[in-house]
Amino acid sequence: MVLRPDELRASGVSSRGPRFLKPTKAGLNRAAQLVRSGGVIAFPTDTVFGLGAAADDEIATRRVFHIKGRPVGLPLILMVAEESQLEGWVHVDSRSEAMMRRWWPGPLTLILHAKGGGTLGVRIPKHRVALDLLKAAGPLMTTSANLHGRDPAMTAGEADLPGGLVSTVVDLTGPEPHVLREGAITTPELLGPPPLRSG
Repeated sequence: MVLRPDELRASGVSSRGPRFLKPTKAGLNRAAQLVRSGGVIAFPTDTVFGLGAAADDEIATRRVFHIKGRPVGLPLILMVAEESQLEGWVHVDSRSEAMMRRWWPGPLTLILHAKGGGTLGVRIPKHRVALDLLKAAGPLMTTSANLHGRDPAMTAGEADLPGGLVSTVVDLTGPEPHVLREGAITTPELLGPPPLRSG
């Protein structure tokens, strides 16, 4: 399903192909039903269009990889509407809490220690339709709505399977924050300017 800023689109639950829904209360409720039934949705965020499936549905999550042509080992990002939805998914410490308070909702993905082991990228987007969808459907495992290796989709037409500014990804699992991908937030904005070298 593709959601324009004014439309949603769902696939993976019907042989009739993609459907477009408007982000009205009825459209968002229908989108949430489709997600809970194992569907995959394309929707706008504050950066690029995303593909998402219910975070707790392993089969639907695998469908995201299939639609995108993404190697299964590559991680997806957990997108939520509010910080409380991270409970049960990741460990939030004072450092990650401070970054969430400063930059969320917004174009920052934080890599945190996942409960049960490993790591997980998490984000709250600053986009009304995305937030309304996440409130209606619950947490989504997401990736950008483009074929693997292609530029991220910036419009509903491109999300149908040219580049835009992706979220900045920072790893907070080590002793110091480490920017893995610079996007809408620059490294100096996020971490401050590099220290001056003496001599």
